[in-house]
Amino acid sequence: MAPRPSPTRRRLLIGTAATLALPGLAGAATPSSRDLAGVTLRIGTYEGNWRALLAAAQLADAPYTIDWRELNNGLLHIEALNGDALDLGSGSEIPATFAARQKANVRFIAVIREDLNNQVTLARKGSGIESIKDLKGRRVGYVRGTTAHYFLHKQLAEAGLSFNDIQAANLSPADGLSAFDRGDLDAWAIYGYNGQLARTRYGAKVLKTGKGYLSGNFPIYANPKTIADPLRRAAVGDYLLRLRRAYSWANANYLAYARAQSAETRVPVGDLIELFNNRSDDHALLPVDAQVIARHQEVASTFARIGVLDGPAEVAPFWDTSFGPLLRGAGSPAA
Repeated sequence: MAPRPSPTRRRLLIGTAATLALPGLAGAATPSSRDLAGVTLRIGTYEGNWRALLAAAQLADAPYTIDWRELNNGLLHIEALNGDALDLGSGSEIPATFAARQKANVRFIAVIREDLNNQVTLARKGSGIESIKDLKGRRVGYVRGTTAHYFLHKQLAEAGLSFNDIQAANLSPADGLSAFDRGDLDAWAIYGYNGQLARTRYGAKVLKTGKGYLSGNFPIYANPKTIADPLRRAAVGDYLLRLRRAYSWANANYLAYARAQSAETRVPVGDLIELFNNRSDDHALLPVDAQVIARHQEVASTFARIGVLDGPAEVAPFWDTSFGPLLRGAGSPAA
C-alpha cells in the first residue's frame, strides 16, 4: 500500500447551517458546519482525481477535515476500507466484484459516470489487424481481472472467439506499453492514458472502445461504519454533493481541470484535452438504481463463468441506495 500523506487540513466554515437532508437523520437536528468541524473523512484518491478536481472547482473548503490517501489501485481502496483505514474510495466495478465475492466490509453508495472511449482494444501499426476477428492467433496484451479483461472477453465473444483463440499476455499497463513499443504485441486491450500514448507515439489503431461493453459506472466505495455514524454520514453526503458540482463544473471548464490534473500527473495538458474532446459522455456523479446493480451483477456473473472469480458473487447486498434522495434532489454542499 502506498505511504499515507499527512492530513490535508481544510478551512472550517463555522456557523453556516448545513442544508443536507440525509436519510437516517430523520428526527434529529440537521448537522451544522459547527457539528461537522470535528469530523475527519479519510478519502482515497488517485493522481489527478478527486483532490485535483475539488481544488480546481474551488470546492475543497469543506466544513470537515479531508485526509487524502493516495492509493492508485481500486483493490487498494477496497483493502483499506475493509481494514477500517479509509472512509471513502472509488474504482471500477471489477474491484467491487472481488469485494462482493470475498464479502468484504464495504458498501457502494453512488457511481461516477466515466469516459469509455479511453478503454480501447488497439492494433499495432503495420500488424494487418483490421477487426477483432483478426486477433485470432495473434499476441494480445491485457490486464487480468480489470475492465480491459472484461471488455476484451466481450469483444472476442461477439466475434466468435475466446481467449483460447489468441496468444493472451497478462501485463501491467506499464509493461504492456513497453511490449507494444518493442513489437512484442500485435494488439492490446488497455485503459487510461497508456492507450493514448500507444496511439500518439506508435500510431496504434483503435479496433473497439469499451462503449457498449462496459457500463461506464465507477462505484464510490464506502466504509459501513462511516455511513452508519450520523455526523460522518452527513459529511459523506456533503462530499458527494461537492463531487457532483465539481464534475458538472469540469464538463464546462475542462481546460482548468486539465491543468490541475497535469500538475499532479505530469500528463501533458494537450493530451488530457484530447481525451476529453473524444469522450463517450460527460462525467457525472449519479445515484444508485436497479440498472446500476444489474449491470454490476452482469460483470460478476461473467467473471465467475470464465474463471476470473473462484465462485459466484451476489453484488446487490453491497449496494446502498439510501443516498439516492439526496443526489436526486437539489441539495447543495454545506459551504
